[in-house]
Amino acid sequence: QVQLVESGGGVVQAGGSLSLSCVASGRTFKTEAMGWFRQVQGKPREFVGAISGNGGAGGTHYAESVKGRFRVSRDDVDNTVYLQMNSIKPEDTAVYYCIVGPWGPSIATINGVDHWGKGTRVTVSA
Repeated sequence: QVQLVESGGGVVQAGGSLSLSCVASGRTFKTEAMGWFRQVQGKPREFVGAISGNGGAGGTHYAESVKGRFRVSRDDVDNTVYLQMNSIKPEDTAVYYCIVGPWGPSIATINGVDHWGKGTRVTVSA
């Protein structure tokens, strides 16, 4: 059974940094994309960023709102994907979800995701 478990959420001041982690278990994910979505209460879940399988050989993809501030990386030995968040803004406040799916444009869509974590909350104080 595939399980994705996020950690690292919390409260951070605007302008600061925070790193999220997600450990995947149940099988190997080396050839699949891993990444992150987020959701503000009352709003649709939105794509944040993703990294291709095979150690990221196919590159990364980011939402425009986080490009240049957030970075997705992965460690296939530990089946872990990371989200490094820098220059954090109050509008980054959300629950962040770890995801796994096939690499391609559809990874940025909800229907393109095969597996979801349960989420970790990030709150940015002004």
